[in-house]
Order: sequence, then C-alpha cells, then structure tokens
Amino acid sequence: MISSIVLAAGESRRMGQTKQLLEWEGKTILQQVLENLLDSRLDEVILVLGHEAERILEKVDTRRVKVVINQNYREGMITSIQQGLLALHEQAEAFFIVLADQPGIGPEIFDRLISEFRRSTTQKNIVLPTYRGRRGHPALFGLKYKKEAGRLKGDVGFRQILQEHPEDILAVEMDTDFILRDMDTPDDYQKQLRSKSPGKIHDPD
Repeated sequence: MISSIVLAAGESRRMGQTKQLLEWEGKTILQQVLENLLDSRLDEVILVLGHEAERILEKVDTRRVKVVINQNYREGMITSIQQGLLALHEQAEAFFIVLADQPGIGPEIFDRLISEFRRSTTQKNIVLPTYRGRRGHPALFGLKYKKEAGRLKGDVGFRQILQEHPEDILAVEMDTDFILRDMDTPDDYQKQLRSKSPGKIHDPD
C-alpha cells in the first residue's frame, strides 16, 4: 500500500495570500493537486492543513482524502510531515511527501515513481524524480523512515534524511521540469499559469 502526505498547512507569506486556494484551470491549486493524486495508483491521500484550515475545507473537496489538522504548523514543515505520518494506514509500505503548490505534477509522475519503487532490484527506499540531473518533488520514502522522521526538528523537511542516506536513493529521470517548480511568490504563480501543460511520462507498465 502506497500513501501520500500533502503538506498544505503553511501561511503562504511570500505569496501574500493563501496559495492553496489560487485559481488553476477553473479550480483551486490544492484541488488540482488532490485530483492528480486520486487519479494515480496511490492507495491513500492524507491532507495536512493548518493555516486557514476551515476556509480551505469550505472550498476544497476532501471527501476522498483523510484530513489532518496540524495545530503546530508555525513550528515548521516537519511538524506537518509528522502529523501526516501518524495518520498513515497500518498497511502502508511507503509514502510520498507532496507539496500543495505543484498542480502541474500529474498522476503519471506518481505512477512512474511507484513502479520504480516496486521494481527496484537494489531495494532502494527513497525514490526521487530528477530533471536533467536536478532533484525535484515528489519524493517517495519506504516505511523504514517513519520512525526517523519522528525525531527530526525545525523546518528541515526531509532534507536531513536525504543528506544522511545518499546510498538509499534511486533517482528517476523525468521529461518535465514541473517536478522542480513550486509557487512561493506571485511571480512564480504567473509563470506557471503561462506554461501549465505538464509533460507526459511513459510508464512501461
């Protein structure tokens, strides 16, 4: 069973407004992210909210996702990851860490990474998409990292785990740079609106 944890608890300070609710092809950015996940081979979608959680719940369809509220979201991204991990299904064998501001990452990208995780002959427990050698999102982690994540502190996300376990990383080259893009500022948002057709990934399965 493969799960995903969507990090949507932040305050969007650099954007100047709640970026999860910005418009994207007739819906919100967060709605598009959730639909991409639900259209993939993922078995579970966990949405972690914090800032303006009630407003987001009013505007986003969460009927097919598990919603978790992180009361400590101001203490850093890792607190949202940890809350999401607590909500993992007991049969989960791996989990994605998904950013809520990357609506251009389509279901085919998640499916490709899941396939590579399952077929890995070297038993790698971290699967990362890359574009021209640059690492992007989303990252897929084997369940072995759940306990280690519980010990992390501050706003490090999972960067510390990546730095400490380079031997356990499988890099998967993609044909789209959407895996490198997120939206922190109004300029980022406008740039993505002008080029929002994600690349297609061929999945040999």
